Amino acid sequence: MGFTIGISRGIRDIRSGSRRRRSSDGTAVAEYTGLWGWDVVPGVRAAAGTCSCGRADCEAPGAHPLDLAPVIRAGAPLDEVTGIWSDFPGASVMLPVGRAFDVLEVAEPAGRHALARLERMGLPVGPVAATPDGRAQFFVAPGAAAGLPELLYRMGWDDPGALDLRGLGPGTHITAPPSDRGGLGPVRWLRFPALDSASRPPEARLLLGTLAYVAHRSGA
Repeated sequence: MGFTIGISRGIRDIRSGSRRRRSSDGTAVAEYTGLWGWDVVPGVRAAAGTCSCGRADCEAPGAHPLDLAPVIRAGAPLDEVTGIWSDFPGASVMLPVGRAFDVLEVAEPAGRHALARLERMGLPVGPVAATPDGRAQFFVAPGAAAGLPELLYRMGWDDPGALDLRGLGPGTHITAPPSDRGGLGPVRWLRFPALDSASRPPEARLLLGTLAYVAHRSGA
Protein backbone atom coordinates (compact mmCIF):
# COMPACT_ATOMS: atom_id res chain seq x y z
CA MET A 1 0.00 0.00 0.00
CA GLY A 2 2.77 2.46 0.95
CA PHE A 3 4.60 1.79 -2.33
CA THR A 4 1.45 2.48 -4.35
CA ILE A 5 0.75 5.67 -2.44
CA GLY A 6 4.33 6.80 -3.08
CA ILE A 7 3.96 6.29 -6.83
CA SER A 8 0.64 8.13 -6.89
CA ARG A 9 2.11 11.01 -4.92
CA GLY A 10 5.10 11.21 -7.26
CA ILE A 11 2.93 11.39 -10.36
CA ARG A 12 0.63 13.93 -8.69
CA ASP A 13 3.54 16.13 -7.61
CA ILE A 14 5.12 16.40 -11.06
CA ARG A 15 1.79 17.64 -12.45
CA SER A 16 2.36 20.94 -10.69
CA GLY A 17 3.34 23.52 -13.28
CA SER A 18 3.41 20.92 -16.05
CA ARG A 19 0.93 22.46 -18.49
CA ARG A 20 3.45 24.85 -20.02
CA ARG A 21 6.07 22.10 -20.45
CA ARG A 22 3.78 19.44 -21.85
CA SER A 23 3.79 20.59 -25.47
CA SER A 24 7.57 20.93 -25.89
CA ASP A 25 8.33 17.70 -24.05
CA GLY A 26 5.65 15.80 -25.96
CA THR A 27 6.98 17.10 -29.26
CA ALA A 28 10.48 15.98 -28.29
CA VAL A 29 9.24 12.49 -27.39
CA ALA A 30 7.55 12.13 -30.77
CA GLU A 31 10.71 13.33 -32.50
CA TYR A 32 13.01 11.02 -30.55
CA THR A 33 10.91 7.90 -31.13
CA GLY A 34 9.81 8.72 -34.67
CA LEU A 35 12.86 10.36 -36.25
CA TRP A 36 15.92 9.27 -34.32
CA GLY A 37 15.00 5.71 -33.38
CA TRP A 38 15.35 6.16 -29.62
CA ASP A 39 13.26 4.61 -26.85
CA VAL A 40 11.88 7.07 -24.28
CA VAL A 41 10.90 6.59 -20.64
CA PRO A 42 8.89 9.09 -18.51
CA GLY A 43 11.06 10.37 -15.67
CA VAL A 44 10.77 12.12 -12.33
CA ARG A 45 11.40 15.78 -11.61
CA ALA A 46 12.86 17.56 -8.60
CA ALA A 47 12.35 20.85 -6.83
CA ALA A 48 14.51 22.25 -4.02
CA GLY A 49 16.42 18.97 -3.93
CA THR A 50 13.28 16.90 -3.37
CA CYS A 51 12.46 14.19 -5.90
CA SER A 52 8.91 13.71 -7.11
CA CYS A 53 9.31 9.95 -6.45
CA GLY A 54 8.60 10.76 -2.81
CA ARG A 55 11.57 8.82 -1.40
CA ALA A 56 13.51 10.68 1.25
CA ASP A 57 16.60 8.58 0.45
CA CYS A 58 16.41 8.99 -3.35
CA GLU A 59 19.94 8.68 -4.73
CA ALA A 60 19.24 10.62 -7.95
CA PRO A 61 16.61 13.30 -7.25
CA GLY A 62 14.96 14.38 -10.48
CA ALA A 63 17.16 12.14 -12.59
CA HIS A 64 15.66 8.67 -12.86
CA PRO A 65 12.66 7.01 -14.54
CA LEU A 66 9.27 6.97 -12.85
CA ASP A 67 8.48 3.71 -11.09
CA LEU A 68 6.50 1.35 -13.32
CA ALA A 69 6.63 3.82 -16.23
CA PRO A 70 6.43 2.09 -19.61
CA VAL A 71 9.13 2.28 -22.25
CA ILE A 72 7.86 4.11 -25.32
CA ARG A 73 9.50 2.15 -28.09
CA ALA A 74 11.25 3.69 -31.06
CA GLY A 75 9.06 3.61 -34.13
CA ALA A 76 5.80 3.39 -32.20
CA PRO A 77 2.83 5.00 -34.00
CA LEU A 78 2.35 8.67 -33.19
CA ASP A 79 -1.05 8.16 -31.58
CA GLU A 80 0.43 5.51 -29.31
CA VAL A 81 3.32 7.79 -28.34
CA THR A 82 1.08 10.76 -27.57
CA GLY A 83 -1.40 8.54 -25.74
CA ILE A 84 1.21 7.06 -23.42
CA TRP A 85 2.91 10.40 -22.81
CA SER A 86 -0.38 12.06 -21.90
CA ASP A 87 -0.71 9.56 -19.03
CA PHE A 88 2.38 11.08 -17.37
CA PRO A 89 1.86 14.86 -17.40
CA GLY A 90 4.89 16.79 -16.28
CA ALA A 91 7.28 13.84 -16.59
CA SER A 92 10.81 14.46 -17.78
CA VAL A 93 12.05 12.89 -21.01
CA MET A 94 14.57 10.14 -20.29
CA LEU A 95 16.48 7.99 -22.77
CA PRO A 96 17.64 4.45 -21.95
CA VAL A 97 21.35 4.10 -22.67
CA GLY A 98 22.84 0.96 -24.20
CA ARG A 99 20.18 0.27 -26.82
CA ALA A 100 20.55 2.74 -29.69
CA PHE A 101 23.64 4.40 -28.22
CA ASP A 102 26.11 4.57 -25.35
CA VAL A 103 27.39 7.85 -23.91
CA LEU A 104 30.88 9.24 -23.32
CA GLU A 105 30.71 11.97 -20.69
CA VAL A 106 33.24 14.69 -19.85
CA ALA A 107 33.15 18.11 -18.20
CA GLU A 108 31.27 20.58 -20.40
CA PRO A 109 34.22 22.95 -21.04
CA ALA A 110 36.34 19.99 -22.17
CA GLY A 111 33.42 18.68 -24.21
CA ARG A 112 32.97 21.99 -26.03
CA HIS A 113 36.69 22.13 -26.81
CA ALA A 114 36.74 18.52 -28.00
CA LEU A 115 33.63 19.03 -30.13
CA ALA A 116 35.22 21.99 -31.91
CA ARG A 117 38.41 19.99 -32.58
CA LEU A 118 36.48 16.97 -33.85
CA GLU A 119 34.42 19.10 -36.23
CA ARG A 120 37.53 20.91 -37.52
CA MET A 121 39.14 17.53 -38.23
CA GLY A 122 36.04 16.39 -40.09
CA LEU A 123 35.53 13.38 -37.83
CA PRO A 124 32.01 11.94 -37.47
CA VAL A 125 30.22 13.23 -34.39
CA GLY A 126 26.79 12.23 -33.16
CA PRO A 127 24.46 14.20 -30.91
CA VAL A 128 26.05 15.95 -27.92
CA ALA A 129 24.03 17.07 -24.91
CA ALA A 130 24.97 19.39 -22.04
CA THR A 131 23.54 18.91 -18.56
CA PRO A 132 22.87 21.72 -16.08
CA ASP A 133 25.47 20.27 -13.69
CA GLY A 134 28.24 20.90 -16.21
CA ARG A 135 28.67 17.66 -18.14
CA ALA A 136 28.86 17.07 -21.89
CA GLN A 137 27.43 13.79 -23.17
CA PHE A 138 28.59 12.40 -26.53
CA PHE A 139 26.34 9.78 -28.13
CA VAL A 140 28.38 6.88 -29.53
CA ALA A 141 27.71 3.37 -30.79
CA PRO A 142 26.45 0.81 -28.26
CA GLY A 143 29.11 -1.19 -26.46
CA ALA A 144 31.43 1.76 -25.84
CA ALA A 145 30.99 1.85 -22.07
CA ALA A 146 31.93 -1.79 -21.56
CA GLY A 147 35.03 -1.51 -23.74
CA LEU A 148 36.14 1.94 -22.56
CA PRO A 149 38.93 0.96 -20.10
CA GLU A 150 40.59 -1.41 -22.57
CA LEU A 151 40.25 1.03 -25.46
CA LEU A 152 41.82 3.84 -23.44
CA TYR A 153 44.65 1.54 -22.38
CA ARG A 154 45.36 0.60 -26.00
CA MET A 155 45.49 4.32 -26.82
CA GLY A 156 48.25 4.79 -24.25
CA TRP A 157 46.28 5.98 -21.24
CA ASP A 158 47.75 3.76 -18.53
CA ASP A 159 45.56 5.28 -15.82
CA PRO A 160 42.15 5.96 -17.38
CA GLY A 161 40.72 6.55 -13.92
CA ALA A 162 42.71 9.79 -13.76
CA LEU A 163 40.71 11.20 -16.68
CA ASP A 164 37.45 13.00 -16.04
CA LEU A 165 35.88 10.77 -18.66
CA ARG A 166 33.34 8.02 -18.14
CA GLY A 167 31.15 5.77 -20.22
CA LEU A 168 27.44 5.21 -19.67
CA GLY A 169 25.98 1.95 -20.93
CA PRO A 170 23.09 -0.46 -20.41
CA GLY A 171 21.09 0.05 -17.24
CA THR A 172 21.56 3.82 -17.16
CA HIS A 173 19.31 6.65 -18.35
CA ILE A 174 20.04 10.21 -19.35
CA THR A 175 17.71 13.19 -19.25
CA ALA A 176 17.07 14.54 -22.74
CA PRO A 177 16.41 18.12 -23.89
CA PRO A 178 14.32 20.08 -23.18
CA SER A 179 13.65 18.46 -19.79
CA ASP A 180 14.93 19.72 -16.47
CA ARG A 181 17.46 17.51 -14.68
CA GLY A 182 17.54 17.37 -10.91
CA GLY A 183 15.83 20.72 -10.50
CA LEU A 184 19.00 22.42 -11.77
CA GLY A 185 17.74 23.54 -15.16
CA PRO A 186 17.14 22.13 -18.64
CA VAL A 187 19.38 19.79 -20.57
CA ARG A 188 20.29 21.33 -23.94
CA TRP A 189 21.94 20.26 -27.17
CA LEU A 190 25.52 21.27 -27.96
CA ARG A 191 25.12 19.36 -31.23
CA PHE A 192 21.60 18.57 -32.38
CA PRO A 193 20.64 15.10 -33.62
CA ALA A 194 20.83 14.65 -37.38
CA LEU A 195 19.64 11.92 -39.70
CA ASP A 196 23.17 10.82 -40.53
CA SER A 197 24.25 10.25 -36.94
CA ALA A 198 21.35 9.96 -34.50
CA SER A 199 20.29 6.43 -35.41
CA ARG A 200 23.85 5.36 -36.22
CA PRO A 201 26.18 7.19 -33.85
CA PRO A 202 29.93 6.94 -34.45
CA GLU A 203 32.19 4.32 -32.95
CA ALA A 204 33.77 5.51 -29.71
CA ARG A 205 37.30 4.97 -31.01
CA LEU A 206 36.82 7.78 -33.54
CA LEU A 207 36.18 10.34 -30.79
CA LEU A 208 37.99 8.90 -27.82
CA GLY A 209 41.51 10.05 -28.57
CA THR A 210 40.43 13.69 -28.79
CA LEU A 211 38.10 13.43 -25.79
CA ALA A 212 40.78 11.83 -23.63
CA TYR A 213 43.45 14.32 -24.66
CA VAL A 214 41.24 17.35 -24.00
CA ALA A 215 39.96 15.90 -20.70
CA HIS A 216 43.55 15.28 -19.60
CA ARG A 217 44.69 18.79 -20.58
CA SER A 218 41.68 20.33 -18.83
CA GLY A 219 42.44 18.49 -15.61
CA ALA A 220 46.18 19.07 -15.68
